[in-house]
Amino acid sequence: MAMEICTKTSLMPPPLFPIDEEKEAKTEHNSIVFDASILKYQSTIPSQFIWPDEEKPCAKPPELLVEAIDLGGFLSGDPLAVSNAARLVNEACRKHGFFLVVNHGVDARLVGEAHKNMDYFFNLSLSEKQRAQRKVGDHCGYASSFTGRFSTKLPWKETLSFRYCDDDQVSGIVEKYFLNVMGEDFEQFGKVYQQYCEAMSRLSLGIMELLGMSLGVGSKYFREFFKGNDSIMRLNYYPPCQKPNLTLGTGPHCDPTSLTILHQDQVSGLEVFVDEKWHSIAPNSEAFVVNIGDTFMALSNGIYKSCLHRAVVNRQSPRKSLAFFLCPKMEKVVRPPNGLVDGKNPRIYPDFTWSSLLEFTQKHYRADTKTLHVFSNWLQQKNN
Repeated sequence: MAMEICTKTSLMPPPLFPIDEEKEAKTEHNSIVFDASILKYQSTIPSQFIWPDEEKPCAKPPELLVEAIDLGGFLSGDPLAVSNAARLVNEACRKHGFFLVVNHGVDARLVGEAHKNMDYFFNLSLSEKQRAQRKVGDHCGYASSFTGRFSTKLPWKETLSFRYCDDDQVSGIVEKYFLNVMGEDFEQFGKVYQQYCEAMSRLSLGIMELLGMSLGVGSKYFREFFKGNDSIMRLNYYPPCQKPNLTLGTGPHCDPTSLTILHQDQVSGLEVFVDEKWHSIAPNSEAFVVNIGDTFMALSNGIYKSCLHRAVVNRQSPRKSLAFFLCPKMEKVVRPPNGLVDGKNPRIYPDFTWSSLLEFTQKHYRADTKTLHVFSNWLQQKNN
């Protein structure tokens, strides 16, 4: 039975439905409150957090051997390093869309400070964290699970999400957000994540050079496409759970964004669905885990895959991760370069803007493995 749970997952998309967040907000006072400081000790968990049998975690999934890409070697321009990195990324992204980057140039002290400040925030009382409460219809702010938005298959986690723009006209956007929302006590907190987001934006543009080379469209194409990116930073906190075999920290999904750059702490929990079974990705403090999202899958005309993944929890230790979701400017038209479209490889997805896909996942559809397919159909029906 355990092996069946490891190797099977529900891949059928739920029916398309509008997420009535105004209605949810009105009834939010009646919904369950996810207070990690209490729930992490409880021997039974609320039914809203219990997942279907076919989606429950397995005890010991095999480890996925993910390629570690020497990004510094690639960016140095050394021909052998460039060729090797492009080949490895191409193989990984055609198969499952996950790889690691090492020798990435991000200061380890900055990463350490980002983790330290995450500990500080999530150790605050629930009422303190709710000062940054996610507002109805918004994708940024503090969320204690998805209570108030969904009523079943709730994730065992807390998140804090905020916007980052690579645009001089909105410089210091992260610092200003925390000053406005949390007050002067969070000035240094905001500075740390402003610097972290800037580092992630630079890193993502380097990775875009690599992806362009690996797809044969040159190093500049995708780097230019994502200049001035309007991205999302998310702090994930997965508290201990006394019934970890019944729930998930994050349910199975593909990221609707373009690229995710993840830094894990030393607690395992990230799993990827490859070859019809779940695999774990071991933490590595010196590496970032990178995965392709739906938007970049569309940009590559379906050549590179947006992979199904999830997060599991455990009884003993909280797990934390830093996730930077690279996104283009809101009204940038997403379409593949001409070099990736021909008679043998016709267009798979229609033109769309990131703002329309973001709206779709916030108001109409709970992101899963079929998001881009369902979104494409929805968009074509909407435009007819």
